[in-house]
Formats: sequence, C-alpha cells, structure tokens
Amino acid sequence: MHATTTKLLLVFVSAFMLIISHASSIRFHYINSHNFTTKTSASSSSPSSSSARRSRNPSLALVHRDAITGAKYPSRRHAALDLVARDNARAEYLVRRLNPTYLPTDLGSEVVSGLDQGSGEYFVRVGVGSPPTEQYLVVDSGSDVIWVQCKPCLQCYAQADPLFDPASSSTFSGVSCGSAICRMLSRSGCGDSGRCQYEVSYGDGSYTKGVLALETLTVGGTAVEGVAIGCGHRNHGLFVGASGLLGLGWGPMSLVGQLGGAAGGAFSYCLASRGPGSNADAGSLVLGRSEAVPEGAVWVPLVRNPQAPSFYYVSLTGIGVGDEKLPLEAGLFQLTDDGAGGVVMDTGTAVSRLPQEAYAALRDAFASAVAALPRAPGVSLLDTCYDLSGYTSVRVPTVSFYFDEGATLTLPARNLLVEVDGGIYCLAFAASSSGLSILGNIQQEGIQITVDSANGFIGFGPNTC
Repeated sequence: MHATTTKLLLVFVSAFMLIISHASSIRFHYINSHNFTTKTSASSSSPSSSSARRSRNPSLALVHRDAITGAKYPSRRHAALDLVARDNARAEYLVRRLNPTYLPTDLGSEVVSGLDQGSGEYFVRVGVGSPPTEQYLVVDSGSDVIWVQCKPCLQCYAQADPLFDPASSSTFSGVSCGSAICRMLSRSGCGDSGRCQYEVSYGDGSYTKGVLALETLTVGGTAVEGVAIGCGHRNHGLFVGASGLLGLGWGPMSLVGQLGGAAGGAFSYCLASRGPGSNADAGSLVLGRSEAVPEGAVWVPLVRNPQAPSFYYVSLTGIGVGDEKLPLEAGLFQLTDDGAGGVVMDTGTAVSRLPQEAYAALRDAFASAVAALPRAPGVSLLDTCYDLSGYTSVRVPTVSFYFDEGATLTLPARNLLVEVDGGIYCLAFAASSSGLSILGNIQQEGIQITVDSANGFIGFGPNTC
C-alpha cells in the first residue's frame, strides 16, 4: 500500500516473539508508531534464495500481489477499501462453497481458484514446460487443480507474463478422456480429439476452460515431470495479472497430492508481512518433508470435511484476549457431521472471520482492554478502529487461539491490526455471515506454517519470517 503520510510499523518492547505452546504468560504487546519503516528481517532459519538452490526440495519466494500488479493507490484508505472488497468477495465465496447444500456447477474440477473472488493475494514463480516459461501463479491452499492460460488463446484476460505456448514445449502431453487422471476430476468432458477437457466457472461469470495435460513444472530450480495441469484456452474474469493457479489443497490433483512420496505429503509456507518496510521476497513456500517439517513446531490436528475435501480445517476450541479466555458456547467452532461450520485455514482471505457470537466477544474484550485509545470510524467490515496518529507507542492485548490437545497460538499486535489510513488502525477480524470460521492471512503472516497432510496435522512455528 502507498501513502504520503507517516508510515507505521508494528514493533515491540522486546524482540519479536511468536508464542506457540501449551501455556503463555505474555499477554500484551506494544505498538511503536515512530518506527514503522524498520524492515522485518527473515529468521535465520527461514529458507533463503541461496539455500533454496542448494536444497533437495523445491523452495519458492512467496510474493504479495501488490508487488506483481504494481497497484498504485492515491491513499492508504483506497488500498484498504480495495483489500476489503476483494476480501468480502472471497469470504462470501467460501461461505457458499463450504455450505453443505453446495452443488458444483463446473465441469471437471474441485478448483476454488477464486482469483476473481479476491484470493489472488500471494504469488509464486513457476516454470511451465520444456524449456520452462516463467509464470506467476496464485497460491491457493483451498484448490486442487493447477492451471495456466495457454496459446492458442481464443479468449484470455491480461496477465503479467507472456502466454504459455504448449507447441513450444517438448514435454507437453494431452490427457485422454478415458485416462485415470481424467477420471480423478469430479466431472470431465471429452473433446472431438478425445482429449480430457476441464471447465471451471464462477458466480460472477468468470471462468477458465481448456484441456488437461501432463507437463513439466520447474519449481524452485527443480524440474518435476508429468504434472497434470489445466491448459486454459478460454478464460474470462478479473484475474489480477496471474497466469493461473497453483493448487495446494488436500486433494489428489493438487501439486502436493501429485508429488506423493516425492514430497512426503508435506509443505510449509511463511507469508511475509505486508505494508511499509516489509520485504516482498521474505515469504517462502517449501515442498518436501525433509525440508518443510521443522523440529519444535506445535502441531494441531487437521479436520477433514467430506463435503469439501480440498480444504484444511483445524480443531479450534476457544479464543483468548490478553489473560482472559472468552466465555463462548461449547462447540461453537466445531465442524458438524453434515459439513457446516468449522474453522478453515485460507491463504486467500485476509481478515479472519468468526461466528457472530465469537466476533462480538473478541471485539468487546479487545476494545475494553484499550478503552483509553481514541476511536476512529469503521471502514466497511472493519468496525473496531483507532486513531493512533498522535501516539509514540500504545499497549494492546494479544489474541490467543486454543486448539485440541492443549496447543495455543498467541498472536502479536502486528497480526491483529491493519492500517487503513494514516495512523488509523482497525482490528483485522470480522463476523462471518454463517457458522463458518476462516483464519485469514493477516493472522498467518510472519509465522512458519507447516501442512502435513499425509499424517493429518498442521504445525505453527518455530520460525518466523
């Protein structure tokens, strides 16, 4: 985001601490409003570009969308309003998609790209074909199918990179309609040439259509052969400059699912903090068990939703503000037998969504702890805002997530507040329009998150970025 006013950065009285444990004593952090331009360096334990090249497992830089699209805003408020608009669309899409009564209308995929729905927040650079054509792909933890726009393009949206040309790749191979790979799609079509076709459509009229193929992807300097991808010849919608999508969901068609034993069913990512002073290349995505699964992480059981098997749900049991656990109804975050409710981790949603009861309790407890701070008008769904422009530092409470088996994730101030205007900060949580809860990427930023889908766990820490 860009602004002409004084830029702010969240820093703390002591060194940055990510608290992931079975108990925590640190309940408050400080915001220093005069040091917001200080860059947050990546942890020495985080994969660097040089170590990634030496690593046996692929490692990629995760880049925020603003660095790719070159978006320029007249003020920070305009940038915040744009973020909120994308975020609302993405969250509402997930609410519809994860409703037990949802019926897929797309032909041949479980993809939930949501690029037009606002999920294009983080990109990776991937080489497609042989020789590789470099492409920016959106990372989506709730999608399976990988796809790119392809020549000949009968209808394509604007993207940052040249279109991928299958004719120029020596490893491109179309998939037949009767193949096992084609049958793995929830629905599939068959073209005149006998090739497997895919089609994905969205509620606003956006879509991608094309053929399924096997192709070589170059990921972090490592060539991965025989990856099933969608080659889109007809694509329409607001896809924010990306060439396509890299699905990292829990299904067999995602990159992790297709790598199988080669990746050990595991990957990790660390989303770089956004805003002034952040390093756009500090984020990382690492594939492979030996590199991605760290020692010292706190592990939380994943929950499988049979109605939406691509998504990663976690077993949240409660929330705390400061040193108080909120008095919430038992089972409020539970995934029901019919697939309703639950808590899904989503890299495409920025602001975390909570059921109305939980959000109201969190908002009121947070506001009570900072009652002396001057309030500011809300901005769209962000209704708890403060004018900190006249402060050197302020004391704000931490927020803790409590999970099954006693694990606790305590978030610092920079994961709780988002700047929406010069010196105006808002609590980065909102009420869900349904019983579904979403842990968004603002709350995930700066934390090493490891998904061990093979064993059904997600890990937090111990490293930061």
